[in-house]
Amino acid sequence: MSDSPQSSSSHSDASGAQASLSRPVLWLIAIVGVTLSLFQLYTAGIEPLGLFYQRSIHLMLIMMLAFLLFPVFGPRHKRGFLGGLIDLIFLAGALITGGYLVLYLDEIINRAGFWSQTDIWVGIIATVTVLEASRRAVGLSMTIIGLIAILYAFAGPRGELPWLGQFLPGILEHRGYGLDRLVGQLYLGQEGIFGLPIGVAATYIFIFVLFGAFLEITGAGKFFIDLAYAATGRQRGGPAKAAVIASAGMGSISGSAIANVVTTGAFTIPLMKRLGYKPAQAGGIEAAASTGGQIMPPLMGAGAFLIAEYTRMPYLDVVKVSILPAILYFGTVYLFVHIIALKQGMKGMSKTELPQMRDVMKEGWHFLLPLGVLIWLLVMNLSPSRVGFYAILTMLAVAAARFAVWFFFVAPKRGQPVNAHAIQVALRDGIAKVIEGLELGARNAVPVTMACAVAGIIVGVVGLTGLGLKFSAMMLAFSQGNLLLALVLVLLASLVLGMGLPVTASYIVLIVLVGPALTTEFGVPLLVAHLVVFWYSQDSNVTPPIALAGFAGAAIAGSRPMDTAFQAWKFAKGLYLIPLFMVYNPSIILGGPPLEVVWNVLTAALALGAFAAALEGYLFTRMGWWLRLLLLPAIVAIFTPNATYEVIGAAVMLLILGSNWWAGRREAA
Repeated sequence: MSDSPQSSSSHSDASGAQASLSRPVLWLIAIVGVTLSLFQLYTAGIEPLGLFYQRSIHLMLIMMLAFLLFPVFGPRHKRGFLGGLIDLIFLAGALITGGYLVLYLDEIINRAGFWSQTDIWVGIIATVTVLEASRRAVGLSMTIIGLIAILYAFAGPRGELPWLGQFLPGILEHRGYGLDRLVGQLYLGQEGIFGLPIGVAATYIFIFVLFGAFLEITGAGKFFIDLAYAATGRQRGGPAKAAVIASAGMGSISGSAIANVVTTGAFTIPLMKRLGYKPAQAGGIEAAASTGGQIMPPLMGAGAFLIAEYTRMPYLDVVKVSILPAILYFGTVYLFVHIIALKQGMKGMSKTELPQMRDVMKEGWHFLLPLGVLIWLLVMNLSPSRVGFYAILTMLAVAAARFAVWFFFVAPKRGQPVNAHAIQVALRDGIAKVIEGLELGARNAVPVTMACAVAGIIVGVVGLTGLGLKFSAMMLAFSQGNLLLALVLVLLASLVLGMGLPVTASYIVLIVLVGPALTTEFGVPLLVAHLVVFWYSQDSNVTPPIALAGFAGAAIAGSRPMDTAFQAWKFAKGLYLIPLFMVYNPSIILGGPPLEVVWNVLTAALALGAFAAALEGYLFTRMGWWLRLLLLPAIVAIFTPNATYEVIGAAVMLLILGSNWWAGRREAA
């Protein structure tokens, strides 16, 4: 569930390396991947394990997969003797990292704080192994940031590198820490590698990544896309609207904006271009819609689980408060798409070109059952990992039942033979599909787990050195107590972090650094602060110069990457505006007097619609530049927590948009 330049390339690197991997290595990958998935299913639904046992075994198997999937010298080079030897050493390091904790956990706990020399050496091996696995699976940027965090811990008068402390600005100075103290924090404590990020990855995230993998191999992606086309295809700009709806459905499950662009974009982008959208527009629409999948409940990528753990709130509560902001975001993208279709005089697709809703539902209705079970169990307040376990079982049961009906009832009517050999072949194919899903889920989980492991190193150093409080003081000084300026600083920090970190890691690092300042110094409610940081962590997908989902869309659309990135940035404006609205009007998600909540929802929708119209210069008909300029202060007024300004802003927007509607009717007449 990671979106970074490296994670996007790591998928292609993995596929590129596939051909160069030897058959024994491919077998090893399959065995480790299936073992990992079965272990996760067992601990999620049958017998939960203790905290350190679960996390250490999970990380051990994930790192083994990383070293098998990604050769040390890159996918374009054969392993050779030297590469094979290095990979073998790191595989041993992965086994030691997890195996040592599993075998000696009771003894380690008994001597807490008084570590043996063996503890320290194993901790060093574990830290180096984690950083190298991250370099291969996530990318060099993540590893460099982890190394910088370690060097920062060593810098100081009592640290391993006291000379380094003289280069730190005064506010960032600290006493410095020795090797034993740091290794104890990172490997043997609950705030380092085996801290909260890896805990969430090893329980909740993996099981839903596996759920997404089973959806992928069973063809659910095509079902959701066909469903969106059947619903919107005949409207103006139908394929673009289908892209928005399909991305909302698949994005929450896939957990990766880039993966979402690649899967749904392969269908939607060519159709958008054929309908009349410019290539850069088509790629940008898909990128903006796919990014929205990360903020769409019930899964929100990995975000809902992490937010629930950090805020100590029930998972279901996080999901509930995230629904309305996500709808507002997709509504904004949808409106942009509609305005462009009107502006460029587009028509919908013909009925013969589109799948029929009845046929789509007849072929794929069973894909809705696992999702229904998933949502129902979440409402019943079951543990998310247990929910994922039952959702996977439901999907397999539904697939088996559908196959049995086809094989024993439909096939004979069509004259297809049903004999022992046919049953044997069908069972073999079914088992192969299940194994493929188990392996694919494990492969897909490698980048997000490694990102969480290195994020644990960073969080451990932040806790050890008190960097979070120092960063908060810096943020307060730079913003001079102005909340809007502080939010702009958070946005800029998220953009810089997003250039090198996956979304999940970017959120973890940012919330640890800026969360205390937002909540204690600026009075932002805890849940709102987490949602704002999580939303802003997505901006590297759609913000130039590093717009990762935009670049993926450009590759499919055949457009210039930077042009596509700017289009994605335009369509995803809700990503920046909606968090601002949440901060200044928290009742929109936290609740309050019913009239206040309804007023906030209506004015937010009105402001986002007016913003789209002002940006495009079109709503019902073309809009003069002076009217567009008048809309901007009215939109700003809606985002201020002042009732008078809000009323005036809403009145001005209604007046301008109403006059545009009247002008459009006159033109039509």
